Amino acid sequence: MEELGRTILEVERVILLMLLIALIVSVVAKRFRLPYTVGLVLIGLSLTFFAHLTVEVSPELILGLLVPPLLFEAAFHIRLDDLRRDFGLIMLLAIPGVIATTFFVGGAIHWGTGIAVSTALVFGALIAATDPVAVVALFKQLGVPKRLQILLEGESLFNDGTAIVMFGLMLDIAIRGEFDLGTSLIDFVRVAGGGVLVGGTLGLIASQAISRIDDALVETAITTTLAFGAYLIGEEFHVSGVLAVVTAGIVNGNIGPRGMSPTTRIVVNNFWEYGAFLANSMIFLIIGLTTDVQILIDNWQAIGVAIIAVLGARAVSIYGFSYFGKDIPTKWKHILYWGGLRGAIVLALAFSIPIDFPERERLLAMSFGVVLFTLLIQGFTMDGLVKKMQLVNRTESQEEYERRHARFVANRSASDHLENMSEEGLLSAHIWAQMQPIFKNRETILIESLKDILAANPDVETEELDTARREALRVQRATLGSLLRDGVISDEIYGELVHEVDEALTEQHINWSQLLQLGSGKTPNIKKMMLVVIQEDDLHNTLNALSKAGFGVDQFPSTGGFLSRKNVTLMIGIPKDREKDVVHLLEESCEKRIEYLRSPLNGAGAFLPLARPVAVDVGGATIFTFDIEAYYEF
Repeated sequence: MEELGRTILEVERVILLMLLIALIVSVVAKRFRLPYTVGLVLIGLSLTFFAHLTVEVSPELILGLLVPPLLFEAAFHIRLDDLRRDFGLIMLLAIPGVIATTFFVGGAIHWGTGIAVSTALVFGALIAATDPVAVVALFKQLGVPKRLQILLEGESLFNDGTAIVMFGLMLDIAIRGEFDLGTSLIDFVRVAGGGVLVGGTLGLIASQAISRIDDALVETAITTTLAFGAYLIGEEFHVSGVLAVVTAGIVNGNIGPRGMSPTTRIVVNNFWEYGAFLANSMIFLIIGLTTDVQILIDNWQAIGVAIIAVLGARAVSIYGFSYFGKDIPTKWKHILYWGGLRGAIVLALAFSIPIDFPERERLLAMSFGVVLFTLLIQGFTMDGLVKKMQLVNRTESQEEYERRHARFVANRSASDHLENMSEEGLLSAHIWAQMQPIFKNRETILIESLKDILAANPDVETEELDTARREALRVQRATLGSLLRDGVISDEIYGELVHEVDEALTEQHINWSQLLQLGSGKTPNIKKMMLVVIQEDDLHNTLNALSKAGFGVDQFPSTGGFLSRKNVTLMIGIPKDREKDVVHLLEESCEKRIEYLRSPLNGAGAFLPLARPVAVDVGGATIFTFDIEAYYEF
């Protein structure tokens, strides 16, 4: 028992040391605008190289302890509405794409290094799983289109499970020395489908439990049990634990929050963001610590072949299967191609290769070589590629606003600093009296210039307004906590008011005017109502733009048009003289695009066969406006 206690204490020391390193690297990386995951790998490599450390990590530790939080956090935050649009393409990349990568890379490795085909296919399967954690974090920081983020992250979530299943099949075939196509297909469907079934069932059970409980800590514990339990139960039933975690996360993330209070949603989201940060930090630090530089040097030729093979397979997968996607821009294909980084899953699978397996050391060297190449080369250059592809469209107005705002803040900081110096006697009152009017005059000019650009660009104004709204809500919440601690308000009043603030924080489409009216009983001065019919694909952008601009919106699903496509009808309250603003926001938010009509209806309601698809313009918004006598909110 005493020996166990010392072991636990030693493990605690190692974890705390790794966490401290991760925190320092994260702060430094943010300061220099670099992916912190890349920094962790470099620090790990440095420690191994200079301190001559030998670190051994079991694959069970990575797959069972560190991977579930990463997968569950990402899956929990994916909305089905966002996933639905490109679900077909994501599945093509995650299943046929992984299978194609396995055989393409396996064949190239066999041809380029002379490794046996069965052994080369094992490497092809283990290297097929992508891990774009660093890239997705960069995407969010830069403001890359959300749909592109969903494509990259969705592919990674599902191809992790597919790759693990393929790896198990290829490893079993290589060890037994025989291949049965029918049996392999049945095993693949059983393991993958079983994982989805287990995860979906557990996700529904957890969601039902959450809907019947109103306790933030208990509900957070349920999601924690679900994330790790889905993996363990999946593995216990000999199906894909990884796919079980992904499916459980998607189901629970789309159903569970409906039964959570706003405060619980904040607690759960914060908990999983922190859990994913910890797991991610540990994984990338472990990658650096477990990489043997000497083995990499000894096998540099095989590693070179492996890198070329992986890049070639990625090109075939992305540029081939994306042809079947819905209007995927070529620039996005380039980003998806270069964003196929490898990480934790590859590391775990490589370690799980049996000790006596042929060419094991060579396979490990190639695996780590590919991982390091994708993280250090592709990860470092992704920022530049995103900017070169001009995916983040910053308008001249936004840049000019930033320029003027920075000048205003710099002027105010300089003025405050000199005023403090004067009050402390470090600057004479005579000099300060001469300089103060100069700063005041410059501040007045800068304020007027900011007003001009905000008045001319509602998008810039609403973006800052939304930031200010959220900051105000956070301050309100902190103040309520202080009032509770000081005994000014009771627990009941605190709970009531915090619920009000948390509801505003978690509601993405609440507007500023609604926030100011919380608890006031006042009704906005609405003079007109506008009914707007938009395409379902434009809903997110439209709601976001309208809510930031302060317009109250109600929505309900509808179907119409000769395409019989799902659309959404919005009901918008229009204050006096704001109708043009709404129309402008709708023009900016609703994309026009081309879709293909394959079998239109004739007058009798029957389908007509076509020799080839017909291109049809869809998108935009249909608007109806009418005056109202009175407006009430319930």
